[in-house]
Amino acid sequence: MTQNKHLWCVIMAGGIGSRFWPVSNPDCPKQFIDVMGTGNTMLQMTVERFSRICPKERIVIVTGDAYADRVRELLPDLESWQILAEPLRRNTAPCIAYAASVIAHRDPNATIVVTPSDHAVFRRERFLADIRQAVATVADHDWIITLGALPTRPDTSYGYIQFREPSTSRQKHAGAGEQPDNLFEVVTFTEKPPLEMARNFIASGEFFWNAGIFVWTLPVLRKAYETYLPAIADTFFNLSSDTSREELENVYSHCEAISVDNGIMEHASNVHVLAASFGWSDVETWDSLYEVSRHDRNGNAVLCGNVFTYDTKNTLVVMPNDRTKNVVLEGLDGYIVAASRDTLLVCRRKNEDQLFRFASDVELKKLIDKK
Repeated sequence: MTQNKHLWCVIMAGGIGSRFWPVSNPDCPKQFIDVMGTGNTMLQMTVERFSRICPKERIVIVTGDAYADRVRELLPDLESWQILAEPLRRNTAPCIAYAASVIAHRDPNATIVVTPSDHAVFRRERFLADIRQAVATVADHDWIITLGALPTRPDTSYGYIQFREPSTSRQKHAGAGEQPDNLFEVVTFTEKPPLEMARNFIASGEFFWNAGIFVWTLPVLRKAYETYLPAIADTFFNLSSDTSREELENVYSHCEAISVDNGIMEHASNVHVLAASFGWSDVETWDSLYEVSRHDRNGNAVLCGNVFTYDTKNTLVVMPNDRTKNVVLEGLDGYIVAASRDTLLVCRRKNEDQLFRFASDVELKKLIDKK
């Protein structure tokens, strides 16, 4: 297939990765770590995946000021203008607007794929085919395409997309021939519902998980911002191509903090969801990492480290790849064992909602020790 010469990819890499403590922390969040045990960080894997359909010179990374140097180290082939450092965290709507404004100066006819930097994708060829289909669809229609993954459990850490039956989408898709049966009109977006609601969503058969990937042309993107987030549109789309750091800091200091889901997707009437044919996980929690990892015959997922297990099952192990140190585990069932440079976590998988408390206690102890 001929490559779309106006296709751009925006990769959002500004998250702080707090749910993967202690391996991930504000100094080195999840996107900059080899969480999957592949030898590459999540960000590097995302760039490599999209470089199959989008040249690296049309990939833009948006990250925080504190992480810009780390992105440059991981992706030395990118030009300086391709790494956009946000002075403040303002959620995804300003992040995307900032990247779109930079792209607009270089290619006003751009088609833009927006993606998180820290999600896991399986069956890569199917992923590329789905992205190509979404790109081809928005070329013919003034639509916003989002990708939805078929839910396998009532997970409360994911967003959900409610869709209409495919016949509605097919009838409204004017154009050549039969309409694909994997494209649906979006009814609602729901972010991280309570467990009972998630169970009802799954039972209804009318919901996808929100994969957080959006595909739109630059004119459609800009119109959506002007309609639903006019203050952000007025600010970012009037930035010059050589905006100073001081100007950018001023923009962000006065900018509303809002997600693109809440600000645009929940209100727009031209949003469609493409049912993903690839495997997907946002790898938001240790337990979700365990679910998508390869298990041994005892149900253990040992991703990193020199690890020996005895009478241990259903346990996730993520240790530093230091071949001079051995890790021996005995008698565990259903645990998370994870280590950073200075902290070892041993916690029941079912209790990982306590991580915030654990991390706070550890940080408090460090502060006390410094006094």
